[in-house]
Amino acid sequence: MKFTNPNIYTREIPISEKEGMRVPARIYGLPDILNSIDDGVYQQITNVARLPGIRNYAFCMPDGHQGYGFPIGGVAAFGLDDGVISPGGIGFDINCGVRLMRTNLTESEIRPKLKDLIDLLFRIIPAGVGKSGIITPKQSEFEDLMVKGASWCKERGYATGGDLDCIEDYGCIMGGDPANVSEKAFKRGIDQIGTLGSGNHYLEIQKITGQDIWDEEVAKRLGLDRENQIAVMIHCGSRGFGHQIATDYLMEFTKATKKYGLETGDKELACAPFNSPEGKRYFSAMACAANTAFVNRQVITHRVRQGFSEIFKKSPEELGLGLVYDVAHNIAKIEDFDINGKREKLLVHRKGSTRNLGPSSKLLPDKYKGIGQPVLVGGSMQTGSYLLVGTDESERISFNSTVHGAGRTMSRTQAKKKIHGKDLFKQMTQEGIHIRTASFKGLAEEAGFAYKDIDSVVKSVEAAGISKPVLRLRPVANIKG
Repeated sequence: MKFTNPNIYTREIPISEKEGMRVPARIYGLPDILNSIDDGVYQQITNVARLPGIRNYAFCMPDGHQGYGFPIGGVAAFGLDDGVISPGGIGFDINCGVRLMRTNLTESEIRPKLKDLIDLLFRIIPAGVGKSGIITPKQSEFEDLMVKGASWCKERGYATGGDLDCIEDYGCIMGGDPANVSEKAFKRGIDQIGTLGSGNHYLEIQKITGQDIWDEEVAKRLGLDRENQIAVMIHCGSRGFGHQIATDYLMEFTKATKKYGLETGDKELACAPFNSPEGKRYFSAMACAANTAFVNRQVITHRVRQGFSEIFKKSPEELGLGLVYDVAHNIAKIEDFDINGKREKLLVHRKGSTRNLGPSSKLLPDKYKGIGQPVLVGGSMQTGSYLLVGTDESERISFNSTVHGAGRTMSRTQAKKKIHGKDLFKQMTQEGIHIRTASFKGLAEEAGFAYKDIDSVVKSVEAAGISKPVLRLRPVANIKG
């Protein structure tokens, strides 16, 4: 396959009639990132560029690696009238996402009580495969939260007054209709509210050191500018509920792809016209799953506040347990962009990619106007995470999209062959990171060496003008499913 390289931070795959591409494809990254991306990613992003109604480019972010249909890190925008919607461009864990909470505690204040704190949080926040949730809503309540999202939590005391302003789209994707959700999905999801799940999901207590702050002004606006300040990061999604919705509609879309005569080049890119009956039903069900994920992270946040209060004998307000932001990174949303000099509504698929609004965006809450949307980039349990902000240029460069994490370099099976979970547990403990896990096998899957160099991933989007780094967060303790 031949590539053009308009600059050192981009690899472009030009339109190929042989491949049936409608637009070029672009992969962002520094040279070390671009050289490490495998051929499967190139083929997947080439296939995405074939889909009907796609606009401008098919994108892959620096954390990209092979996924189902779209690569993880894939971004594509489609016209509402001539474009498609594809579950493979959203993912099975619909609205898998990350949220960050600040505290006014420092590492020296938390260390003496860290073991008790992490033990308590591990007891009161279910983690692991198949765990039941913190709350079990009635069927009517479950339907209600699918439509309302995080505001459902505010009505019931699980969210504070300022939480909703610090959640992407205020914690609700409009258009959710429980009538488009299967009974099997209902059964899988109704008892999983307030659970971390397994895989790469976690709850992590983190610290910020002075040397890890690159933009002091923005860090101060975010309330994250104290030496060795403690923060809490939560990474999870819609759990089995979203997985079942994706599974249900992939089966339906396999038929729809043939019905509408759509050429995809890959059966995993099964899709339907967005304005078709099938497309509208799936978008509605996807919104239900996305809203459920917002609720899931909010209920976990409520438990975190309770746990900290019990250990430190202070209220959440006294401890400064405020929400910095919450972002989705497996989702499709209707957004406005300039296409050929005309403003157009597009359906933007982000698969392992995060929305990334610049400082001039009218969609930002007042508190973040002028600095840009906070972007949370989860790293491995050993290497830490980043907080970035969006740039205005990203609207043109990448449909206001950026990285979501470090990105895997090896499969979970390969990681387990290289290290035993108990050995990793000992290693991390020696590094001063307290670990609580529901599965040592699951712990081994998430070893730091299984991921890309997060520093290089972040430098890649900075160099490309997509996002600006603000600070780095280093792990102190981690709960792993």
